[in-house]
Amino acid sequence: MQFYLLLISQFLIHVSLFAQSRPTNFNVRDFGATGDGKTLDTPAINKAIDAAAAAGGGTVYFPAGTYASFSLHLKSNIALFIDQGATLLAADSPPEGNGGYDAPEPNASDTFQDFGHSHWHNSLIWGENLENVSILGTGIIYGKGLTRGENRRAGIANKAIALKLCRNVIIKDITILYGGHFGILATGIDNFTLDNIKMDTNRDGIDVDCCRHVRISNCTINSPWDDAICLKSSYALGFARATENVTITNCQVTGYDRGTFHNGTYQRKEAHLVPDKMDVTGRIKFGTESNGGFKNITISNCVFEYCRGLALETVDGGILEDVTITNITMRDIVNSPFFLRLGARMRGPEGTPVGVLRRVKISNVIVYNADVKYGSIISGIPGHDIEDVTLDNIRIVFQGGGTKQQAAINPAEQEKGYPDPGHMGDMPSYGFFIRHVKGIELRNIDIQYQKEDQRPPFVLIDVKNIDVRNLKAQHAPNVPVFRMKSVTDFSLQQSLQFPDKKIAKTEQMEF
Repeated sequence: MQFYLLLISQFLIHVSLFAQSRPTNFNVRDFGATGDGKTLDTPAINKAIDAAAAAGGGTVYFPAGTYASFSLHLKSNIALFIDQGATLLAADSPPEGNGGYDAPEPNASDTFQDFGHSHWHNSLIWGENLENVSILGTGIIYGKGLTRGENRRAGIANKAIALKLCRNVIIKDITILYGGHFGILATGIDNFTLDNIKMDTNRDGIDVDCCRHVRISNCTINSPWDDAICLKSSYALGFARATENVTITNCQVTGYDRGTFHNGTYQRKEAHLVPDKMDVTGRIKFGTESNGGFKNITISNCVFEYCRGLALETVDGGILEDVTITNITMRDIVNSPFFLRLGARMRGPEGTPVGVLRRVKISNVIVYNADVKYGSIISGIPGHDIEDVTLDNIRIVFQGGGTKQQAAINPAEQEKGYPDPGHMGDMPSYGFFIRHVKGIELRNIDIQYQKEDQRPPFVLIDVKNIDVRNLKAQHAPNVPVFRMKSVTDFSLQQSLQFPDKKIAKTEQMEF
């Protein structure tokens, strides 16, 4: 018996020694990082990552300090932990031909989306074909040396974090300041969690492209110069892949001046500097890259402030379907509160058919002080209807002030145009412009304006099967509530403000 106890005791000692010989924490300073903000710590940090990978995995730890770096190469089974007081600083790019960040890798499928979506290695942090990867901590990733453009020169980076074809990825608790073209670009990621991320950036915030099983929660993204949380389904992988099974919850998106969310001043003085020369952005959007489509997505409990509204777009052949959006508040919206667009831009392989937008339900939304020009837009294209849309319990207060000249506008179809309200121009209705739609329910809708508007609340063109119940819609004297053209199966019921009305078919009508 004593012999067996001795064997067990020796075994446990060996196990303990083996565990001690395989550390799980790899402090970047132990590998030569200075953290002084001036010395390039790239080699030391990558050595720490390599050592952790060689040990079978572990945490690469950044204690307080500022770590200037070029491209860092993630490995499987690795966590980067940026502690409180620590900053990972994207170093300024050197002169041409003198090193710097990794060059953008070749990609034979870079013709159907912007350059920035097609390359990952030209980033501060990148990883490809990895599993079990985390980027954690309460410190800061500061993209000071990143460009917000699509510079193709070797040595220049335009993304803070770029991941391609990975699975089991967590990004949590970090702050990203000035993330370049993309704060986070994730393409082809399966099982992806983003939680409690704070970002104040100079172009896109979080781009989730061709990803499956994604959870985005408790994030606050300020991105005045582009989209805050953007789902995409590009052709960058060389094939169409849907973004699907996604939840976005408890998030806030804004368009304050760059840096003023991070410093707590929340200023709104730089709108005239927005590069696309329209309005601040900062929204939640699906698209524009939409080759693979979007399926089975829910958005809940989110706040929009001083930014564009919610946009659901499929214009490159993808199928957008089975989407629920609920419990949203918006304030000071600079274009359409709701923009649902099925188009035919068709950036994709030749012969790809026009996509589909269907089965969308939006409920429990309050919007205050929405822009005067656009109203909300739900628009397909001739021969391709948006289908099965429900809006329920929606209250929108628009700025108002629209003119009779605007009321006479007949917006161009722009089937192949860039999908955005600003590109479609002023709308002839202040509330909803609905065109090429089949099967839409408007329930418990309350729309108002702050300044009298000479446009009707609703303009319907080529709409089939529309059911309106419990409607409240402010309108000026002698201005109709509905202006309709080529409408079939219209029903208005249970609205105290208006008598019940059913119309089987009308080519042109207003009331």
